Amino acid sequence: MYRCVLAALALSFASAAGAQTMPQQLYLSRNFPAMTLRGQISFLSPPAIELNGQATQLSPGSRIRNQDNMVVLSASLTGQRAKVHYTVDEVTRQVRDIWILRPDEAAKTPWPDNLTDAQAWRFDPAAQRWTKP
Repeated sequence: MYRCVLAALALSFASAAGAQTMPQQLYLSRNFPAMTLRGQISFLSPPAIELNGQATQLSPGSRIRNQDNMVVLSASLTGQRAKVHYTVDEVTRQVRDIWILRPDEAAKTPWPDNLTDAQAWRFDPAAQRWTKP
């Protein structure tokens, strides 16, 4: 009984260690919501951020996901700049969700950087691509 448990633990640790060294090409692609915008962000003293050169704030309960899709705290990113996808809270106009982009995700163009373009363009959720009208 104990050998089975130990073997299962060893196998789970081995697979977790292998996942940390996995090449970037093997990561699963992330699916972004339809109204996700692209921008350049600077993390200031939380909850303050600078998004596309404009000072704004993170909304209460906002989530930031790093390039490995792990949730990170905004305080750990203070002073850093990154290319991101983000969503905006419709009521407060504060930034709600942020995904720090990997190079392959940043290479997908075109991608809207404002709500007007996002409403006018067409989004294919399966391909994760935008097309201009």
